Amino acid sequence: MTYSRPDSLSDALDLIARQHHQVVAGGTDIYAATTAPVLQGSVLDITAIQELRGISQTAEGWRIGGATTWTDIINEKLPAAFDGLKLCAREIGSRQIQNAATLAGNLCNASPAADGVPVLLTLEASVELCSQAATRTLPLADFLTGPRQTVLRDDELLSAIVVPETGARGRSGFIKLGSRKYLVISIVMAAVRLVENDGLIEDIAISVGSCSPVAVRLNDLETALIGQQIGSFQIAENLVNGPLSPIDDIRATADYRRSAAVEIVRRVIAQALEPGP
Repeated sequence: MTYSRPDSLSDALDLIARQHHQVVAGGTDIYAATTAPVLQGSVLDITAIQELRGISQTAEGWRIGGATTWTDIINEKLPAAFDGLKLCAREIGSRQIQNAATLAGNLCNASPAADGVPVLLTLEASVELCSQAATRTLPLADFLTGPRQTVLRDDELLSAIVVPETGARGRSGFIKLGSRKYLVISIVMAAVRLVENDGLIEDIAISVGSCSPVAVRLNDLETALIGQQIGSFQIAENLVNGPLSPIDDIRATADYRRSAAVEIVRRVIAQALEPGP
């Protein structure tokens, strides 16, 4: 194994432009996935690159560095639209995992059960991918192409998650269903962000994870709910389950996931409508 730990983004991009590297940030997925006593091949540790970490507000919205940890998210003062992301952060592993694991790592690992994906989809997030040659920005939904699959090239790093101003409006929530409360892979999870105006739902984004190859937005349900009276709307089961394609696995059956998804969506919308602190 060869190990590199540059302290600048330009040096990191130079390394991966010359040779393929396995990128390590928190290492909470990579180390868990290997059966070897040490990582193999060329390893690029990006934990010393400060420009990849932190949260800032820009003229267009919010920028979250790819190496920002879940603990950073929990501790940051953010608008109510990010409350769902904070709830998600508190349920990602143990406190030690939250201190080390990064948002970019969660996305690049591309697990169907990646907790961060549903929330970031409701925030209309995009990802910034940089290489020596260029920087490109893609909607998160276009970045994830399947289980453990993304469009990230070997010479690119996921440098930031970008949330537009429109995605930072309203209130939000996140609920994760597992076999126990903590330290568990999701059976079903749902996130919501909604904007209320004069007792009506002006805008809403709903996403479900662990029920498809990648987490999905429930676009038809969103359309049906816009303009509905707060407290009197109904959740149509077919509008929840239509876009989903759950599987049977050791954690749950597909039928259970479908049934649970409807209830979790109901609950997460109710959570987002609860009065804030």
